[in-house]
Amino acid sequence: MLELIQIAVRNLALHRRRTLMLGGAMTGVTALLLFLLGLSNGVQSTLLQSATTLMSGHVNVAGFYKVTRGQSSPVVTHYPKLLELIQREVPELASVSQRGRGTAKVISDSSSMPVALNGLDIEAEPTFRQIIRTAEGSIDDLARPGTILLFESQAKKLEVKVGDMLTLTGETVRGSTNTQDVRVVAIARDVGLLSSFNVFVPNATLRALYQLHDDATGALLIYLKRIEDAPAVQQRLRQALASARYELLDEETQPYWQKLELVTHDDWTGQRLDVTTWKVEIAFATWTSDILNVLSLGLMFVLIVIIAVGLMNTLWISIRERTQEVGTLRAIGMQRSRVVLMFALEAFVLSVLGTGIGAVLGTVICALLNAVQVPVPYSVQLFLMEDRLRLLVDVESALISMAVITACTTAIALIPSFLAARLKPITAIHHVG
Repeated sequence: MLELIQIAVRNLALHRRRTLMLGGAMTGVTALLLFLLGLSNGVQSTLLQSATTLMSGHVNVAGFYKVTRGQSSPVVTHYPKLLELIQREVPELASVSQRGRGTAKVISDSSSMPVALNGLDIEAEPTFRQIIRTAEGSIDDLARPGTILLFESQAKKLEVKVGDMLTLTGETVRGSTNTQDVRVVAIARDVGLLSSFNVFVPNATLRALYQLHDDATGALLIYLKRIEDAPAVQQRLRQALASARYELLDEETQPYWQKLELVTHDDWTGQRLDVTTWKVEIAFATWTSDILNVLSLGLMFVLIVIIAVGLMNTLWISIRERTQEVGTLRAIGMQRSRVVLMFALEAFVLSVLGTGIGAVLGTVICALLNAVQVPVPYSVQLFLMEDRLRLLVDVESALISMAVITACTTAIALIPSFLAARLKPITAIHHVG
């Protein structure tokens, strides 16, 4: 085996131009593939961080409350008791945030817009500060009642700045309209689609608007030590809640704001709970990363086909040039399997070197782009959930890229290798040109 590897390295060194051409193509393909994987991973990571901070936990226990059959509100009553059950049944728990939920209209002196209203206790949510970057004001001021955080696009539409007053108007649980004056204390940078309709107020302000008791909230957002445990925790919680005689909604793959409309038409009153995972709550936004994954796989397939055709032709030319060498090796006793292995090793060594350099190059390019913090247009921000291009390359992605390209090119090289092994020694020795 060592001798065959030495022969493969020698032949690659003798045909430097051919080696550089094929190796350069493999390097470029690997670097491009790694860039696309880095972009896809970056979008998925950013989307997950943003979505599980702004509107969903890893697992969510939300509530729907109906005073009459034709009206519903996103409310969980007596949530401290429910919180105790969660802490008891979920040992994988990292933290729990209680969020108020509702829909309202925000009115300024010059404009108005409908929004999804989110109530939170900012002092209990350190992750929120890490994801949300302020352009004006301070997030810490959300600790005061009667305040609101907007995003840049919203502030621009409402024509307001930090310190201006707004009016919130919404419908209470019993169907009456109520208003609440709030002061803008922070304007955050946009984070894509999620920042186009979400605004944040203190829980006390949300309860005052909807006339809720202090032990009422909209949902309990559960954050786990390992996000992979979310489906198992969801099923366990559904069983525990059912055993504790809580009424549950049927399990459906729809976010809460779609269920709110459906629940309104259901024929029941009182309180019902819904247990979902983050995948259900942000399913409407994950298509971006799915499209990037499909594009990456499609482009990888096309590029590998191109590389494979070039490699086959090059190896076939190499075999024709080395026909006499093959004949001599066969004549002195080299078996056909060894001839196949010799040419396959040549393709394997070339692939390993080319993809290795390409992986390093792709990683360096991604790191440089992250350091430069390339800004993206607002239209692209809606889907990337970030105002800067973010690429995330891990060791696993690099190794997978190298392994796939190396395996494909080595497998393709077996075709001309088998043809070389079938040459009769006497015919090959007397071959000219």
